[in-house]
Amino acid sequence: MAPSNVDYSLYLVTDSTPAVLGHRDLAEVVEAALRGGVTICQYRDKTSDTAALVSTARKLHAITREHNVPLLINDRVDVALAVGCEGVHIGQDDLDLQTARKLLGNDAIIGVTVSTVTEALKACRQGADYLGIGTMFATPTKTNTKDIIGTTGTQEILRAISDEGSNVRTVTIGGINTTNVQRVLYQSSCPTKQLDGVAVVSAIIAAKDPKSTAEEILSLVKSPPPFAAASLANSRKKQDASSLISQIPGVIRAVGEKNPLSHNMTNLVVQNFAANVALAVGGSPIMANYGQEAKDLSKLGGSLVINMGTVTPEGLQNYSLSLRAYNLKGGPVVLDPVGAGATAVRRSAIKTLMVEGYFDVIKGNEGEIKTVLGSTVQQRGVDSGASTLSDVEKAALVCELATRERNVVLMTGTTDFVSDGQRTFAVSNGHEMLGRVTGTGCVLGTIISLMLAVSRDDKLLATIAGLLHFEIAAEIAAGRDDVRGPGTFVPALIDELYNIQAATRAGELSWLERARVRIAPTE
Repeated sequence: MAPSNVDYSLYLVTDSTPAVLGHRDLAEVVEAALRGGVTICQYRDKTSDTAALVSTARKLHAITREHNVPLLINDRVDVALAVGCEGVHIGQDDLDLQTARKLLGNDAIIGVTVSTVTEALKACRQGADYLGIGTMFATPTKTNTKDIIGTTGTQEILRAISDEGSNVRTVTIGGINTTNVQRVLYQSSCPTKQLDGVAVVSAIIAAKDPKSTAEEILSLVKSPPPFAAASLANSRKKQDASSLISQIPGVIRAVGEKNPLSHNMTNLVVQNFAANVALAVGGSPIMANYGQEAKDLSKLGGSLVINMGTVTPEGLQNYSLSLRAYNLKGGPVVLDPVGAGATAVRRSAIKTLMVEGYFDVIKGNEGEIKTVLGSTVQQRGVDSGASTLSDVEKAALVCELATRERNVVLMTGTTDFVSDGQRTFAVSNGHEMLGRVTGTGCVLGTIISLMLAVSRDDKLLATIAGLLHFEIAAEIAAGRDDVRGPGTFVPALIDELYNIQAATRAGELSWLERARVRIAPTE
């Protein structure tokens, strides 16, 4: 099989250690996985002597040839030559690629492990047929990794090699399984280059049924993730503010008509407030912090809000369970990284959640968004603190994070900035009274979740619809004669949220004339 014709969709890497393989026969496990759809196989064994390696490799090669699947040997060019298999995979500390090519010839498949842009570019220039990019996630099978690079590092490498490595194939490795494979492929890709497949170790080798597991993973690789079902046409078209605003009444009416579920995982301080706000805008709230409930709740067509107001080990585990459940069903998820930069515990929690799943919308103040992006920001409590950025820099920041995560990012402030990586807008509505009441930012996440539930094909539209509904209601409430301060503002806000929903359903849209939305330059 010519290197250019290899299918890298599902790349099986073997592991013969008892902790992974157990007492089963490796050849039998590999054959079962091949019947399940594995498209390329690598024999990796770092401990056996040469005679044992050659013996096992010959058994495996006989099986892979029956399925017309290439067999590669990890590191050992001598074993590959002895067996006559299709190629090798070499790491950064193994035999260099150029020497391996001289020994094996131009028809051999040679792959190289890379974890940095420099390593990737070097391998492309030296003639690698494919790159094994990683490690994606921490895993017991890869104990000598230099870096855990995640989807962000993988995307950076793909972007960097899109020209010089346009014909070089790519797979990612490290902790890939049925719960994360679709998100990894989706979030790692960039407009100029995507992963060609995934390399899987334990998820298949240690599976009770390697065949069915391989079938499931291959099916997931071949299909888009449920949360990415949104129309790309919406995210790529250049819209002006007026055309976007004209679509908002339809979203708000849909919330009132469909009464979608908003599943809130939030702190005790705002649960009652958030529930009342959800009801006022036409939604159906449930305050459920136990992650085991998400499997059932995610089937009801609503959205999930993860609000990091209170961070505990148990809470973080519940967030992760719920996030994965909604991702599997395609239910929208809003992340509110409350006080993300305030403590080491919260910064660690953010890293954990970003690894655990996909967020359709990330909403936070400047300090929180900087922390999610990766900057070192020290916050005081949940406050953002004084801004250090210009409007152009703020717009660029939300656009960068949205592009990296392939989602929508909303950064709140005196002027709010929201982007889906293609379209970036500034919204100047709201009222200072919102900053005098605990939990207003949290309930904004609840409103946005309801808009997302009925407008999944354009998440940026849904986010701005929720933002304007909330902030214009605040402006109207603050101007009422019966509002004397924060204590009277809260019930007035809930009233006006309800009034905007009722007016919009009746076709009365004068409230929307207050909208102050403009395209935000990012450079």
